[in-house]
Amino acid sequence: MNNSIRKPWLLVLTIGLGTLLNPLNSSMISVALTRMQHEFGLTFADATWLISVFYLASAVGQPVMGRLSDMFGPKKVFLTGLLLVAVACGFAPFSTNFAFLLSCRALQAIGSSALFPSGMSIVRTSITEGQAKALSTLSIFSTTSAAFGPSIGGFIIDSWDWPAIFIVNFPFILLSIVLAITILPSIGQGKFNLERIDVGGILLFIISIVALILFLLSLEKQIHWSALFVFFIFSFIFYMYEKNRKEPFIDVVALKTNLNVSLVYIQFICINLVYYCYFYGFPTFLQQVHHYSEKQTGLIMLALAGFGVIVAPLAGRLIERHGSKPSLILGAGFLFIGTGLLLSLNETSPILWLLIIMAVLGMSNGFNNISMQTALYEQVKPEETGTASGLFQTSRYIGSILSSCLLGIVFNRHLDVEHLHIVAIVCIIFCIIVVGLSLRYPRIKQMKKSAKTT
Repeated sequence: MNNSIRKPWLLVLTIGLGTLLNPLNSSMISVALTRMQHEFGLTFADATWLISVFYLASAVGQPVMGRLSDMFGPKKVFLTGLLLVAVACGFAPFSTNFAFLLSCRALQAIGSSALFPSGMSIVRTSITEGQAKALSTLSIFSTTSAAFGPSIGGFIIDSWDWPAIFIVNFPFILLSIVLAITILPSIGQGKFNLERIDVGGILLFIISIVALILFLLSLEKQIHWSALFVFFIFSFIFYMYEKNRKEPFIDVVALKTNLNVSLVYIQFICINLVYYCYFYGFPTFLQQVHHYSEKQTGLIMLALAGFGVIVAPLAGRLIERHGSKPSLILGAGFLFIGTGLLLSLNETSPILWLLIIMAVLGMSNGFNNISMQTALYEQVKPEETGTASGLFQTSRYIGSILSSCLLGIVFNRHLDVEHLHIVAIVCIIFCIIVVGLSLRYPRIKQMKKSAKTT
């Protein structure tokens, strides 16, 4: 404990090395999908399950691991998460079939999902001075690893093969384990209480999302109306079940009573649906249509990632001066413009034009990530921050899952410029929703004024 207080930077580094594993592994696979398709004889729709299962397991894993962290202590949960990731990454390269690889991806997501909530708990209890700086540093670990995941994945896959995206985790895992054992304090251990884990809500949520994915992917060929029926039935049961829970997996009552917060979540789902269509779609497009190598694809993807990282500090300064609304509008505008520019892309377009479009979309991500998070915190009470943050991440995962479904539908049989245009046209609809919600969002001064009158 004393060591962590004397050297807070070492504590932050230890947690940061762990927390970057989830976003890194969620993004590296974008460049590996083509190799995995060939290795396991998959359609593109089949391959998108590698994305969906990771985000679905993360959506379930993070809140559950947060509760387990309170019960068993964050250090134990942090180390357990690292060991689970190590097991998943150790077995994945030896996958003999697609089902086993999917299982490894799910285990990898569950393990890496333990690291963020347990790490945040340690920071909040161990660092009192400069806590905001520590949290922002951890945010940089996450956002940077996610942004540069395709580039890292492209380089290592080009040198080795798709198993490299799992093997590359081990230096981070081993260093984080050694540091965690010696640096992280043993704090906050409570009693195990199974009632605090909403097992019923989790199962209903998983069934609903899987049914929705199956229905959406069936739109490309024979539509499975039964899957849509299951989705609606279990979603209704989920709502009725959750509204009576003391500690629900998703607080549906709070979503119903706070419209502004609910709209923030809806907007964030739409943003991630659009952005991750490009984040996962561009690498496959570049490899299978333009026949770029994984290394070249990784370099090109730097345009999408790099501009997002560059713009993020500018967005932060804009938010500090004027609140989140101007940044929300800018992020929505760049997303809409970048998506619209994609429709101008054709077979003869130079790679420079695609890089410009990717840069515009990257800037949208730089504005959207920080402004959406700030907008959420402007709308919730301080004591509701933890729950709101969990739902915020769930919104990200749902948007990402829906993006993989859209790509699976459109790219399953044909992957060319025309079908990329179809993706862009669908995304424009969601961009319009994002722009509308950004314009609707109240200015921070207006919210303070209304708060005084009430």
